[in-house]
Amino acid sequence: MHDATGAGGDSDTEWLAGVLPQLDQAWADLVTGLDAALQGFVFVQRFSATPRGARLARHLALVQLHAWGIPHGSGVADGVGLVIAELAANAVTHGRVPGRDFELRVVRLDGVVRVEVSDGRRDRLPCTREGGYGMRIIEGVAAGWGVSDRMVGKTVWAECPLRP
Repeated sequence: MHDATGAGGDSDTEWLAGVLPQLDQAWADLVTGLDAALQGFVFVQRFSATPRGARLARHLALVQLHAWGIPHGSGVADGVGLVIAELAANAVTHGRVPGRDFELRVVRLDGVVRVEVSDGRRDRLPCTREGGYGMRIIEGVAAGWGVSDRMVGKTVWAECPLRP
């Protein structure tokens, strides 16, 4: 809101303070993604939000890792495969929206492989809770994980070190 002088009120300042960190993160993600794309280390694919789609996502990503010099059966490939399997299963089980696919993005960066799985449900966030072991497994394999909002839905990401 602006007053009679055209100056912004407190709500503008609050809005800007909330948007700036998101823009900063978006810019950092863009630069990182462009750098990886120029090196040919980005794999992006959409899959049906079904158990079969989740299995296919893991298998195709492991083939891509092998093409990037991370051999199938290595500790790194096994860890990344486990993270993909869990995040894809969560997208299919908890993040499914009828008629929408989920997206897998795998990026090889300096020292880590970043796995991102995006689905259409922003209201169902992953957590480590009693009875659920999936995110605990990811915590044990990945160097870190988190959730990013999207215009529609969310992206759950995890970074696996290139050295097990």
